[in-house]
Amino acid sequence: MKKIILLLIGIVVLSTYSCQKDQLYQPLPTSISNQAGAPFSTSARIYAQVLSLYSSLRNGQLYGGRYQIYNDVKADNWINSTANSVTAYQTWNETIQSTSSEAINLWAACYTTINNCNLFIDGMNAYGTAVVGTALAANYIGEAQFVRALSYDALLVMYCQAYSVSSGNTPAVPLRLTGNSAYGDFSAAPATVAQVYAQIISDLNAAETALPISYGSDATSNTIRASRNTAIAFKTRVYLAMGQWANVVTEANKIVSATAPFTATSGVAYALQANIAKVFATPYTTTESVFSEPFTTTETVGGQNALADYFNTTGTTEFYINSSSALFTDAGWKATDARRGFIKTTGTKLNLTKWALGSPYLDWANVMRYSEVLLNLAEARVNLNGPSDAQAIALLNAVRQRSDATTVFATATLASIYEERNIEFLGEGLKWQDLLRLGLPIPAKGNITATPVGGFGSTYIWPMSSAEQLYNPLIGR
Repeated sequence: MKKIILLLIGIVVLSTYSCQKDQLYQPLPTSISNQAGAPFSTSARIYAQVLSLYSSLRNGQLYGGRYQIYNDVKADNWINSTANSVTAYQTWNETIQSTSSEAINLWAACYTTINNCNLFIDGMNAYGTAVVGTALAANYIGEAQFVRALSYDALLVMYCQAYSVSSGNTPAVPLRLTGNSAYGDFSAAPATVAQVYAQIISDLNAAETALPISYGSDATSNTIRASRNTAIAFKTRVYLAMGQWANVVTEANKIVSATAPFTATSGVAYALQANIAKVFATPYTTTESVFSEPFTTTETVGGQNALADYFNTTGTTEFYINSSSALFTDAGWKATDARRGFIKTTGTKLNLTKWALGSPYLDWANVMRYSEVLLNLAEARVNLNGPSDAQAIALLNAVRQRSDATTVFATATLASIYEERNIEFLGEGLKWQDLLRLGLPIPAKGNITATPVGGFGSTYIWPMSSAEQLYNPLIGR
């Protein structure tokens, strides 16, 4: 594992300029030289670039922590304790502007990652396939497509209206699919929400076909790199956001057995852990961990990005749990539920201890767990067949009874599934995504009044980055 993690550090897709003497007095560059394909000239260089794509995705401003944090605190389960404008305070109080650091930094992190993926795919098609062979090149390109899909999904979730609004026929974000390595005019009109989702699905479908079935017994690679089942799992999230229930079922059936105990019977063998606490403890590579972002002492996420720094008492503790939210006033969430073991009382405040380590914050950041796939499937089946669907009931009970064996659901209502998601993924970045896709207002929290559902210009969704608006006259908003 150490070897893999170390390779992720500091690797960039493009190599530095040549230091030949005759280049010392050239005019200011308008491009970044690819040195005639030199970054793709050896297997080792290509492999290093693959790992660098994950490093870009793992940026603290993206899936290293901030993206999950924004998704959680934008909803109603948290109360801000610091009023720090650079640590998601504006996201929490619904005052974010196009010039806010949250809007600018997440946008930049997403498009930097997308451009790195585009440059890599372009370079593999031009140079790399001939070096590593067709099969391995397809694996690597599949990983780039997976990373690109996750980056576009993050943009849709934070900056765009839900797919349910006009079936995605609203403006989204620019759809950039070729690498930019030179100065130029890259103005681009936004694609529609439907078009961006179509690209995400296209990338994930291609990745499913191209990615390796698994990385064998290498549990670390099976957790921090994409395999076939990783792409399938993420498709269940994307199709759920689109309200395409039949597609959720089709994808989930590839990696969820028909009956309990639910497992993936081929590829990476996903399954729930008997004890949920194991998911959040070293070595962070359980069968439930579909995809996670790793950190080591030589590659940390940084204190103002770490999940523990925001939600636990090991750091600044930017937020504490809103004990007045629907989650904590739900009488059905029993005191004996194991998931309450993640909640710590500090004075009069409640904190979340899923991520237990203090500085330098080496807990891995969860991006997706198998329990989400099970609940995605349950929700889709209820939408198709109603709350008496036998598999949906079994899936809901599997997630609940892993932590609370005394509760048995006789039916699987949508309300019970939504609440189970709220309990299960507290702090993991799914609450806002659920409100958005379901077209629900953001409930009141503390002294912040409820936020009604709205489109562009409202406080319901983020405005686009002011940097994009400044340099892209075609953006339109």
